Amino acid sequence: MKFFKKKQNHEISVQTAISKKKTHPFDIIDNYDPLSKFKINLYSTIKEAIPVIDAAISKLVRLIGTFKIECEDKDVEFEINKFLQNVKVGSCSTGIDSFIFVHLNQLLTYGTAIGEIIPNSKFNDIAALYNASLRNISLKSDNGSLNLKIYKKLSNGELKEIKYPELIAISVLNPDPESLYGNSILKGLPFVSGILLKIFASIGNNWERVGNARFAVTYSPPKDASEQMYTKERAENIASEWSKAMKSETPTDFIAIGDVDIKVIGADNQVLDSKTPVRQILEQIVSKLSIPPFLLGLSWSTTESMSVQQLEILNSELESYRRILNPVINKICNMWMQFKRLDLNFEIKWCSINLKDELRLANTRLLKAKAREIELKNESKEN
Repeated sequence: MKFFKKKQNHEISVQTAISKKKTHPFDIIDNYDPLSKFKINLYSTIKEAIPVIDAAISKLVRLIGTFKIECEDKDVEFEINKFLQNVKVGSCSTGIDSFIFVHLNQLLTYGTAIGEIIPNSKFNDIAALYNASLRNISLKSDNGSLNLKIYKKLSNGELKEIKYPELIAISVLNPDPESLYGNSILKGLPFVSGILLKIFASIGNNWERVGNARFAVTYSPPKDASEQMYTKERAENIASEWSKAMKSETPTDFIAIGDVDIKVIGADNQVLDSKTPVRQILEQIVSKLSIPPFLLGLSWSTTESMSVQQLEILNSELESYRRILNPVINKICNMWMQFKRLDLNFEIKWCSINLKDELRLANTRLLKAKAREIELKNESKEN
């Protein structure tokens, strides 16, 4: 018999490991490659994950406004505008505005937009306009050649060259040198968007813990040796009664004998202030999208002069988007002219972006007229 038994070591070694739990459901944003050129799923996910980005692009599309065609022949002008107002777009829409809005949305989101002019069966008129998905189109060119070749992706993965490329209208936004595709206005935002999603997901988890609190029930047995014999039974009894009290649908008292300490898990932790980092990230997003923050419902401190400057910057951005869309509109109108066997000059007239510009133009014309009137009076007096 051993009189001096070796004391058993009840310590349990714990090893920490890096958690692989998703911080938010949009994991494609965290796994993106910054050097990749064309990411359709990535930019679609960013729009879905960050509502303010989707709202900004939608507002830019709506602010682009509408247009009409002015032609030297008024009868032709009436016919072509009537055609643009009633042309079928896709399966459910009508009018050139529907086509242009979808085209611009695709252009801003992915940097490249592709539209198709669909002729009728007799090939003597335009039957419809169609916004093609970039997932089904591939653009290629010969080495050192400026000839663009458009391929359609078949269901088996093969590429088939488009038979009538003259019926395809392509727009690109800020393309890189020697690149056939443009750059999305969302380029550079996946990193900051991922940080913003982590913050929002952490806030959601913290509120879930606060709303559904977890408790730590600690029972400290007395030092009396006779009482320590029943420590296990009393701990199990406390755990059972506490579980019943928590599962009860009505308020229930919890009564225990001995030294029992109850604390809310995580109640002592300090909740991080998210206001400053969230605003810093939103400032990066707003500056990239070139849209005034007050148009997105962001009540940041600003002055009237600063708001005017922001609107002027927005107007310049919208004007640049209009210049990119003009070749697409010209191609549609020229195709309509060819089908009608017409050869007339026409011009695209966009509507004013806002009433503020109209007021400024009116005031400018009024001041010029007054100045001219004063000059004429002075000239008459001198004579």
